[in-house]
Amino acid sequence: MNKKISNYCQIASVSRYTITEGRAKGIDVIDCNNGKMRFTLNVTHALDIMQVWHEGVNISYVSKNGFTNRNYPFMKRFEGGMLYSCGLDSVGDRDGFEPHGSLHYTEAEIISANCNDDGIYICAAIRCTELFGRNLVLYRCVESALGSNNITVKDTLVNDGHRDEDYALLYHVNVGYPMLDEGSEIVADISSIKPRTEWAAKDMDNMLKIGAPIDNEEERCYFLKLNKKEISLVNKTLGKEFALSYCGDALDNFVEWKSMASGEYVLGLEPSTTELDEGFKYKTIKSGESLNFSLVIAINNIQ
Repeated sequence: MNKKISNYCQIASVSRYTITEGRAKGIDVIDCNNGKMRFTLNVTHALDIMQVWHEGVNISYVSKNGFTNRNYPFMKRFEGGMLYSCGLDSVGDRDGFEPHGSLHYTEAEIISANCNDDGIYICAAIRCTELFGRNLVLYRCVESALGSNNITVKDTLVNDGHRDEDYALLYHVNVGYPMLDEGSEIVADISSIKPRTEWAAKDMDNMLKIGAPIDNEEERCYFLKLNKKEISLVNKTLGKEFALSYCGDALDNFVEWKSMASGEYVLGLEPSTTELDEGFKYKTIKSGESLNFSLVIAINNIQ
């Protein structure tokens, strides 16, 4: 223990509360502060990351819907957030399935929530089960060292059932203003690019560039193959770099979602087990098998 303090909240903290008003009423939150980064975790929704601030600067995107605990149609409740977990039954928009699957809407069971000299460590279980069907458990740990510039999410997917199961998983990481701003650039080692739509194909020259907001601008989406499992957004004006790295052999696809529309100004960086649309394919987890996935969100100050 640091002898210069008598209460740990002077340098870092973990606080738990429940939102009591509006559409978010009833959402259980874990509010984490490592002394340099503050981030909020949504216990009601898969321990996903709601928002991130670095040295007081907002990094994440939150849609006009805000955070909601109501069963509205997808387009009326998608909040964005720093991390929105998609799967395990589906990702993308497929007939017969909830858009981006049901994982995000599954409550987390907190196993531990600690803040000490070793840093912040939150661990939970997210159970994705159905009668006469799948019995999958996603064990999620969110870690951040004191005074550090990064957050690590470690997921272990376990098949506790007695049969092999299909699954899909996509990490929908969403960056917003002021981290995302005109003049920012995406940096990655890309081996191939496939635009999702004709409109995206026409704007290929700008797929790594961030422009000014445009009223009613159509979104763009690209399917990427990365030589290295890392990608960043550099904002020289702000003097910060948002860096996303990830691992897991099954995460061999990547989606870039970019909307430059006024009021819908967002960059989605999305490691995935599958492409979307006609390229969608399930992976298989065997009975009793465990699969590991992880991602690191880092915010670095640059000159």
